[in-house]
Amino acid sequence: MSTTEHKITVNSLEWFYRQAEPVGRSDLLPVVLLHGLVSQSYSWRNILPELAKQGTRAIAPDWIGCGFSAKPEKRDFAYTPDAFVKAFAEFIQALELERFSLVVQGFLGSVGLQYALLHPEKIANISILNTPISTTAKVPWKIQQMGLPLAGEMITQDPLLVDRTLEGGSRYVVADEHLDVYRKPFLKASASGRSLLAIIRNLQLPKVTEEIESGFKDWENPVLLQWGKNDPWLSLEMGEKFADSLPDAEIIKLNDVGHYAQEHHHEVILQDLLSFVRCKDSENK
Repeated sequence: MSTTEHKITVNSLEWFYRQAEPVGRSDLLPVVLLHGLVSQSYSWRNILPELAKQGTRAIAPDWIGCGFSAKPEKRDFAYTPDAFVKAFAEFIQALELERFSLVVQGFLGSVGLQYALLHPEKIANISILNTPISTTAKVPWKIQQMGLPLAGEMITQDPLLVDRTLEGGSRYVVADEHLDVYRKPFLKASASGRSLLAIIRNLQLPKVTEEIESGFKDWENPVLLQWGKNDPWLSLEMGEKFADSLPDAEIIKLNDVGHYAQEHHHEVILQDLLSFVRCKDSENK
């Protein structure tokens, strides 16, 4: 199955997204996959076509300010979690997705969990890959330094920040052919760096994780956590405690896998993800 690239403008914000469409009619619910920092939808390149093969429509957007989506100035988009939740809700509405499976990863993936708490009727189930889900989570120094006064303005204009962050978080080398895609927005315009700076300075992680930690205590739909045990930024214990706090959750511990699990380990992720998101329209209603 091939993955296609699309753009859609919603309330003056242009979203770029990748999509893998199943051939023929399918009664399976679609899957929406959300990336973290400093990544983009390209990180799901090996997951999308495999979902489509089983008859699932798979959609992975670039967050506003990231990848190939719009990079509005701060006066036009606040870059706060609330602004992202609102924009994402409008994106989902524009695509006319009534109900779907949600897959989240990383810092910003947490916005997807906030959306789910506000719109539980939209969510059939949730898969979480190494995402801040506890008030014990901290913004890692590699990302935190990009928001520092003065230094942040310079660091976020350096395309090599992509290499350092993706490889530092995953603990594996990312091939140049893939880094070229991740770097491209930063090489095209300074707006990519300014947007990243605004995102990091507005992460509001303590507030976000408190909402997630308290909100999911009453969550009843299935949750699958797939957790890279070698994540230098988010501990396995965090994932285990979250899974234990939910009535219908399972955690799969991934050996030799770091923060950006989908970047190098799509095959092991797919072993459990494919069956987990294989939901028909009539299920879980």
